[in-house]
Amino acid sequence: MPNSHLSLTQYMFLSPAKVHGTFTVCLSEATAVFGLEIPISQKPPPEGWDSKHVLIHSPLPLKFRSNLLAPGAKMKASGLGCTCGITLVLLSLLAVLHATTAQKNDISIYSFTVDSKVSSRFAHTVVTSRVVNRAETVQEATFQVELPKRAFITNFSMIIEGVTYPGNIKEKAAAQEQYSAAVARGESAGLVKATGRKTEQFQVSVNVAPAAKVTFELVYEELLKRQLGVYELLLKVQPQQLVKHLQMDIHIFEPQGISFLKTESTFMTSELANALTISQNKTKAHIQFKPQKTAGQLDKVLDGNFIVRYDVNRTLSGGSIQIENGYFVHYFAPEGLPTIPKNVIFVIDKSGSMSGRKIQQTREALIKILDDLKPNDQFNLISFSGDVTHWKPLLVPASPENVDQAKRYAANIEAHGGTNINDAMLTAVRLLQSANQKELLSDGSVSLIILLTDGDPTVGETSPARIQKNVQKAIDGQYSLFCLGFGFDVSYVFLEKLALDNGGLARRIYEDSDSALQLQDFYQEVANPLLTAVTFEYPDNAVDKVSQDNFRLLFKGSEIVVVGKLRDQSPDVLSAKVRGQLHMQNITFQTESSVAEQEKEFQSPKYIFHSFMERLWAYLTIQQLLEQMVSASGAEKQALETRALNLSLSYSFVTPLTSMVVTKPEGEQRSEVAEKPVETRNKHKNFYTSHHSFSRFPVGDTMHRKTGDKGGKGWGWG
Repeated sequence: MPNSHLSLTQYMFLSPAKVHGTFTVCLSEATAVFGLEIPISQKPPPEGWDSKHVLIHSPLPLKFRSNLLAPGAKMKASGLGCTCGITLVLLSLLAVLHATTAQKNDISIYSFTVDSKVSSRFAHTVVTSRVVNRAETVQEATFQVELPKRAFITNFSMIIEGVTYPGNIKEKAAAQEQYSAAVARGESAGLVKATGRKTEQFQVSVNVAPAAKVTFELVYEELLKRQLGVYELLLKVQPQQLVKHLQMDIHIFEPQGISFLKTESTFMTSELANALTISQNKTKAHIQFKPQKTAGQLDKVLDGNFIVRYDVNRTLSGGSIQIENGYFVHYFAPEGLPTIPKNVIFVIDKSGSMSGRKIQQTREALIKILDDLKPNDQFNLISFSGDVTHWKPLLVPASPENVDQAKRYAANIEAHGGTNINDAMLTAVRLLQSANQKELLSDGSVSLIILLTDGDPTVGETSPARIQKNVQKAIDGQYSLFCLGFGFDVSYVFLEKLALDNGGLARRIYEDSDSALQLQDFYQEVANPLLTAVTFEYPDNAVDKVSQDNFRLLFKGSEIVVVGKLRDQSPDVLSAKVRGQLHMQNITFQTESSVAEQEKEFQSPKYIFHSFMERLWAYLTIQQLLEQMVSASGAEKQALETRALNLSLSYSFVTPLTSMVVTKPEGEQRSEVAEKPVETRNKHKNFYTSHHSFSRFPVGDTMHRKTGDKGGKGWGWG
């Protein structure tokens, strides 16, 4: 079709007066309707342009009508007789209006700071961005921060021309009404979305008048998790542009003493080396990153991760009890314990959907994991598609010969067929039961089932609820089940409940080049059980509101955390006993802590934020309640939800049960809501569950699990 030209009357170019609005282009072809909204410029037309007519170079004949409405309204234009693709048309329109759209460079970030205070593993992080509009017209400023998935947002505010616009945390149902009303009016909503394996993104925008300044401030909190022997504080540095003043300050205070500390950055260069300073003594550390313009360190836009990893001093004891402002936290991660022998069955999905790189990486990971088995471990392999196959009829010792045979078996696993999860799981349980009946399992050993699948059940029993019931009945609290969901086609909610019902956890394995490494890393976390049936005991007259205090398993490199409140008339010394089972014997640890001495430890205002231990108590209690809800039902689930919701509101945490409503200046007819993202089937969609149909955010990142009554109610993970 030959190109045609169209003269479009566009009244926004009549004068230099400021104009607000939206230009909507609609093109129709049979039953298809295409739409595009382009922001209207607030500037006069470019030099040389006709003030009443704009020449559009279009590949098809169109007729347009447009009217200038009041600020914030929309101008409509319709096109008829569309006979070719829409892409070129939209590109033409975008090209015409490109010179009149808002320029990002007009919004200048003149200060970007991150202040993180870590007090006894609990991190309180404040991200502050200060911007100014250097344009002569109103511009849109965007504040964007990536924060850890484990964190709860606790506060957000915007200060515009001296007026503070706070975020208000409400019950999700109440916020949902505002959200729904906003959507019905065609306004935007939803500020938080999952962005990666460990992070989620908070983003909000606001219109800024010429020469006006805005201060954005986001606050979030998290309990750092001990994993493979270290705590990790992850901070994202993404100001999106050159910043005149950029600074990060991280203060760490650990009364137990800091045993080692190191930092890692994805954006650090030799030019920036001098911008990083670390000062440390026995219990405190200060890490500062402050690049200087004069040193040429701010000539490039910084974008990446800044990670602090550290651990604390430990002894073979009952752990560390720390007390602040009437609340206590008990950290338990004893050193020097021998590893308990384990009986492990790997249940591997080899259905057709696993073909290609997935099965290749699974084979690679299995071969390396088998190499890490210890001589006193026992194991077996089950592979399944529509049918179920086990490598050996019984569990076998992890001798060099058996490991070599298993590696050859793993190397030949091929993907094809459907997905029979129910029969595969029941086969694994029967293998363990048979070994137990034949007294092949050593006394005091730990039995684990590790399931890896990438899809929903399609063969045999396909009802997720019935599979969960069948597996829980078969396991009967005797073994721990860990479910690994490969990719995003698997029903993560199904795997989460399957694992939590049986003393384990679910973990997402991201389909990427390092999937094999993810599988190996996960195995390392559960490869070395140290204690079973771990219980914490405190004097009844001393403590109240204690969090979960019994756990099925403690693994090497992790940590169990118990929190609670001191009673008003509590003793001057808080004592505790921790009981557990080693390989062949029971063991009891004892510890005590002086209330007065501990209270004195946390008096440094530079390192400590107010009432941090009470907030730590609320944070961990909420997480455990949310986890327990996954396996609960009926009145029990409602009671857990009510308690978690009340704590979330009382302590201003954005959890899966609450939302933050962000207020904006009058005249901006938009209502935006920040909600906690949860794991879903599809990574490309940003789903939010209602509080009546609850699914928590990534359980693989949680610290404790509630399970059946046998062998303790949970497991230590940290």
